[in-house]
Amino acid sequence: MESNLIKHYSIFIRPISIIAHLIIINAIFYYFGYYDNVFFVAFLNVAWLVTAVFSKIYFFHRTITVTSVVRQLSIHFAIFALIVMSYYAVGHKVLVLKQFMFLLLYIVLSVTLFRSLYFTALRRYRVGGKNYRRVVLLGSNKSLKPLANFMMNRSDFGYKIIGYFSDLTNPKLSYEEPADRAFFKKPNGDIPFLGTTEDLKTFIEQNIIDEIYCSLSETDDQTLKQIIDLGDKKVISIKLVPDSKDVLTKNLKLEYYGFVPVFSLRSFPLERPLARYSKRLFDIIFSLFVIVFVMSWVIPILFILIKLDSKGPLFFNQTREGLKGETFTCFKFRSMTPNSRSDFDQTVKNDHRITRVGKFIRKTSIDELPQFFNVLMGTMSVVGPRPHMPNQSKIFKSVVDKYMVRHFIKPGITGLAQVRGYRGEIETEKDIIQRINADIFYLENWSFVMDINIIIKTFIKMILGDEKAY
Repeated sequence: MESNLIKHYSIFIRPISIIAHLIIINAIFYYFGYYDNVFFVAFLNVAWLVTAVFSKIYFFHRTITVTSVVRQLSIHFAIFALIVMSYYAVGHKVLVLKQFMFLLLYIVLSVTLFRSLYFTALRRYRVGGKNYRRVVLLGSNKSLKPLANFMMNRSDFGYKIIGYFSDLTNPKLSYEEPADRAFFKKPNGDIPFLGTTEDLKTFIEQNIIDEIYCSLSETDDQTLKQIIDLGDKKVISIKLVPDSKDVLTKNLKLEYYGFVPVFSLRSFPLERPLARYSKRLFDIIFSLFVIVFVMSWVIPILFILIKLDSKGPLFFNQTREGLKGETFTCFKFRSMTPNSRSDFDQTVKNDHRITRVGKFIRKTSIDELPQFFNVLMGTMSVVGPRPHMPNQSKIFKSVVDKYMVRHFIKPGITGLAQVRGYRGEIETEKDIIQRINADIFYLENWSFVMDINIIIKTFIKMILGDEKAY
């Protein structure tokens, strides 16, 4: 994995908050004597998590306001209370309303207090230089000055401006004097000037960058296209800063940093918290079902068959590239004889390395079942672009212009490209282009119905067999 794909985001922020909230509500319900049975405990926790999907209380945007937090918590507590009361009503159980209201008050106060302390600690953590996003600015006119001041004065939001680039020889720029570059000020010094637009292209290739903010008035169409292409290849978020609050196109996402309007490019459905959490909840439930009811008996059978067929382990582990280009260990049932070229050579038709049992489990895609452990761990999704080996990605991104765009979402066990027949050996440039186009279409047009449709088609192919599954 290339160095500029390394991110500074903490993976613990949301899980810590979720676990703490669950501990709080369970402790309070237990204290008030509302722990009826195991089913109620499970119902209580699921109700809290499902409600969180709709209230978005675990959507930790860096610039979220106190008003938004209060609104989210209010919606969450109201829905959660109604769900719990409905449980007692449907079950014809006795509910002492006065005691229940005190219980809810304890939950509201406890969760709100924890939320406040947690956000305070998180922002202090960012002020200390942790959990930050590395940012560069393209332009030096007045549209970027308020944004730069906002980021510099609110270090608790965790934006670290590395520097800015500007090309004042461009006739579309607002400023003509080099001295205009020096207006960027902050309490402890100037923001470094790093060069021209051409220098930015080189800088992106050689440095770790998370986001690029471009001034629309200083960036011509050709330059912007080049920056967007580089951002796609390096998995860098590109954001546009206009000189006015006019929305240029309905496909752009408008956000506000204080009073500064900023447009986000490459917006897609799974950026929405509700969509993302729903997909993750489905992944957890579906993977648990497969692991408990399918793999529990498949593993012993395959262990015997694979061991009798050839020497080597039951599982085959391989490094693949996933979300944001980060590598992870992908699990599979071993279908080949152990060899030193497995991480470099793609599988071809009639590959001599494939064992007799391997031919069957590859034909039926049973060899992919262990990846449900990856799904449960969060490194993969049930549906998404198939993960590639790092050396393959290095080759493919030199061939396909938008190859790295597929890394904006988690890889999947199956995907749109696979059910459309784009799988198996890659023999021509057209083969990989078709797959990437299908992956990007899925990313930009995702829906829960699409996921279900892909899963059904995958199941049918497993039963009937896929001629390209070898």
